[in-house]
Amino acid sequence: MVGATLPRVPRSDPQILVQVFGRDDSRETRAAIRFFRERRIEPHRIDLRRKPISPGEVRRFVERLGARALADTAGRSWRDAGLGYLSMTDAELVDRLLADQRLLRLPLVRIANGVAAGLDEPRWRTLLAEAAS
Repeated sequence: MVGATLPRVPRSDPQILVQVFGRDDSRETRAAIRFFRERRIEPHRIDLRRKPISPGEVRRFVERLGARALADTAGRSWRDAGLGYLSMTDAELVDRLLADQRLLRLPLVRIANGVAAGLDEPRWRTLLAEAAS
């Protein structure tokens, strides 16, 4: 399209730290890794099968997004655990997410001070633009 301008996304800025928490067998996590590599940003990958996410890191995501945003309520693990029928407080939900990390909505992405949960490319673009400025 001639004349159309798209917002500039920074390329290979060494100052931007991108962390992607996920599993190597997750399609969404692979899509997130590909998204950043296409923009010449090498993300720091944390495979949750090898190294579980720390409670402090989960709290950081919960403070910014809320506990419900981190839960993969449409996933098989959620249904298999029968959690669709329970009403839980945010603290109880965080405890469940820490106990069984298969319940997390992946990937969890942290760019500078911003965070995102799930496959959310528009949010990632926004976070990259904020981190570059």
